[in-house]
Formats: sequence, C-alpha cells, structure tokens
Amino acid sequence: MNYLLGTDIGTSGTKTILMDTDGNLIAQDLQEYDVLTPKPLWAEQWPDVWLNAAKASIKNTVMNSGIPAEKIRGIAISGLYGGSGIPLDEKMEPIRPCMIWMDRRAEAETKWVLDNIGEEKLLEITHNGADPYYGYTKILWMKNHEPENWKKTKLFLPPNDYVIYKLTGNIAIDYSSAGNIGGIFDMNNRTWSKEMMDAMGIPLSMMPEKIVESTDVIGGLTKEVAAELGLSEGMPVIASGIDCGAANIGLGVFESGIYAAAIGTSMCAALISDKPVKGKDLIVWPYLYDAKRLSYYFSGGATAGAIVKWFRQTMCQFEIEAEKAGGKNTYDVLNEQAANIPAGSEGLIVLPYFMGERSPIWDSDAKGTIVGLSLAHTKAHIYRAFLEAVAFSLRDAMVATGENLGEYILLAGGVTKSKLWRQIFADVTGYPVVCPVHDVEANMGDVILAGIGTGLLSYEEVKKWQVLDEKIMPNMQNHEKYNDYYTVYKSIYHNLKHDMKTLTRLK
Repeated sequence: MNYLLGTDIGTSGTKTILMDTDGNLIAQDLQEYDVLTPKPLWAEQWPDVWLNAAKASIKNTVMNSGIPAEKIRGIAISGLYGGSGIPLDEKMEPIRPCMIWMDRRAEAETKWVLDNIGEEKLLEITHNGADPYYGYTKILWMKNHEPENWKKTKLFLPPNDYVIYKLTGNIAIDYSSAGNIGGIFDMNNRTWSKEMMDAMGIPLSMMPEKIVESTDVIGGLTKEVAAELGLSEGMPVIASGIDCGAANIGLGVFESGIYAAAIGTSMCAALISDKPVKGKDLIVWPYLYDAKRLSYYFSGGATAGAIVKWFRQTMCQFEIEAEKAGGKNTYDVLNEQAANIPAGSEGLIVLPYFMGERSPIWDSDAKGTIVGLSLAHTKAHIYRAFLEAVAFSLRDAMVATGENLGEYILLAGGVTKSKLWRQIFADVTGYPVVCPVHDVEANMGDVILAGIGTGLLSYEEVKKWQVLDEKIMPNMQNHEKYNDYYTVYKSIYHNLKHDMKTLTRLK
C-alpha cells in the first residue's frame, strides 16, 4: 500500500492528512493561529506562521501515522487566497506581512483602476472587475503607500507556493493562484497580461515565470526538510492551489456544471464551468483540474464561519469555561439550544458583513447588523440568526450566479459538522444539500491531486472513493417562511447602505 499527504494552509489554521491510495484516512493534525488586524478592514499574516504550521502539521501527521517514510509517496499543498501574495526580497525572505483576501484597504487603488483602465477592459482581459478584494489592488496599495518595501520586492508568491519553495527550493505558481490575483492575469490565454501590468506599473518580473497545473510536481523535498519532517529526500511536492478549489476536488468535482460551496472562515460558492458565466458580480479563476479548460466562478461571504467563531468568542464565555472544565463542546451546546428556535429566529435577521463584503455586493462599507431584537430573544435566538445569515449569504451567491445549478448543491467545510446548520442551508436555499463523509475536503483534494500528479491515482479510481453522505432534503414549509425572511434580508442592506457608509466616515 502507498500513502499520500495533503496539506491545506487556511486562514485560521493549517491541517495535514495522510491517506492510503484506497481513500482511507490514516492520520491528521491541525495547527491553529490568528489573523493580524492592525486597523479596521486590514487583515495580514506573516508567512513564516504558515510555514511553521505546515511543517508542524506534516511532521505530526507522519509521526502519528506510524507509516514508514518510504511508503509516503507525495504531498500536495493548497492554501488560502493570499491576496497580494507574499512580497519577497532578493534573498527570498518576506519583507512585510502578506495582505490576505480579507484585507480591504485598497479602496483608492480600486477607484484609480476603474478611472484609468476601466471595468470594460478589465472584464475583457481578466474576466474580473476591480475591488479591494483582488490581489492586484493590494499590490498597488503597497506600491503607493510603502515605496521602500516596493523597492525591496523581487517577487510575490502565494502562501502555498511560498511553503512549496521553502520545502523544495523551486519557484512556481499554479493557475488558480495566478488567476485569483485578478487584474493582471489574462483569463483568455491563461498567462500574465503584460498590457494590464504595464498599465498599472507592476513589473512582469515580480510574478513567478513558471505557471503550472495543480497536478504538476514542483520539486522534491530537500535533504534538510525531509529529515526535519520525517520523510524521504526527493519526495514529490505537487502544486495544488487555492484551498476552496481543492475542497471541490475533494468532493469529486472534475467536470463542468456542478455547484459547490466551501465554507470555512469565508464562503466560496462556485459553479465549475467550461463555458463563460456572465455577470460582473462573480469572481473567476482557472480551476484546479484541467485549468486551461475549466473555470471556477464564485461568489460568497467574506465572513461566514468567522462570524460564528466571533459569536462564540465574544458571547459565550460561560460555555467556553464549562467546556474547559470538561463539559460539552461550546458549538454543540449552542446548536442544541438553537435547534429549539423556529425558522427565522422569531423575527431576527443578521447581516453577515463583519469585514465589508466582496461578491456579490462589493461593498467595503457593509457592516455586520442585527435587526429585530426584543426582550423576548435569547442567546439561542441570536446564534440561530447568525447561522441563518450565512445561509442567506449562500442564497445571494446562488442568485448572482444565475445559472442552472443542478438538482442539489455540495456543501463542504467546518459547517458540515452541525446537523442544524446543514438543514438551515437546505431550508433557506430550497435545494437538497450533500455533504462529505469526512471534514477534510481541501486536504482530500490535495491527496487526490498528489495522487494524480505522482501517477499513483487516476480520475477513474478516485471516483470510486466514498466521499459524499446522504442528501439532506429541504423542509419546504420552512423554505416558504425563509423566502419572506430573505426578502427582508435584502431590503435591510439596501435601506442601511447609506448609513453604513456614513459610519465608516465617522470612525
């Protein structure tokens, strides 16, 4: 039996799993960390936090598995959308923290692009628009606001490609990571757009020259790294790509026409398609499988799992202390209580815009909001309203896609651990929901990509793996009720939009 590793570098933690080539999960390890938010709407992380977490999770997984190093035949490494990418100097050392996807500081740069290049030209070449979400606007922010750092920068690398470089000594970028920078990537020809880069004053030399498929081998582990991790020198390291795309691979999505939502700290709800999906509200980049043919068209909340984590940390100190003393998991307690609250949380609606919002509303000034509170409401009501808010956000994404989404939607990520939340997603959207058997979607996608990249697995073999659970059918009575709540959800944002912008100016 041969074995493969899959490592996913996420926004709040890095996880590694080890599987055999029959698709059985053998061992796993998670290393957690935080995001730096030095100013409102800023979000940064030092890349060595990712590197150290990746090494620790790989080492612990290998050690805990008891599998001999020579039996472990490859690893693929996916990562969060690293926004600008990590600015590296001539010695390939980080110059400053990486401005990640969540960071929305580049408002002025976004306006400059729209005024001087224009949305029509952007869409024609890159298939994407202009917004602080995109990496190229963050790169322009650094150029404008940190000239000394700009002068030092030799190269920008995404998180997973930086870690791969540190493990192998080789530099490359996968198609999904390149495309997700937006603005400077030509989606028509699947390469850097010299025209756009010249127009923005970003040297072509600052982007990796080698663009690869997510199944390509970037290199082998160096002798020093292999010894540190307990693996074999030269073991192949495969590119993988953006983590939400890897999650789709882990769900068995290899063809056009399938809709899947990967929900972690944020939510990426995407249609995989080999045909253009019209609509400037969507974000698009090459998919992690057959990247020159398939594209990943997505929308979704900037803060999804993040707002539920915020609720736990901010509102649930009693439950957290009880858990530390040996009691039930805090989320389990909250879910049990919220399950007794009717659909709609008895008149509560939450807007989940805790870090502004990207697609589909594209509004950095959007604010998290709770509407409808009364003295009759409890913590359980508010918690359920938070769960419903993320489901409404998914419905927004589905509406923005505007395509035939099939007979059901795939749902992956930490949210699938909650039976209540899975049902809420089905009830709010009106679609049957199908979840994976194991909560390791991006990691499983990495394992699959590693297997295909090393030749140990084929698409036909992977299709036989049992990765999906039973369908969760919507309660249509609840769905009708949620239709009314969704209308109010949309109306609240529209009515408060001006006041939200005013609040931003008052800070």
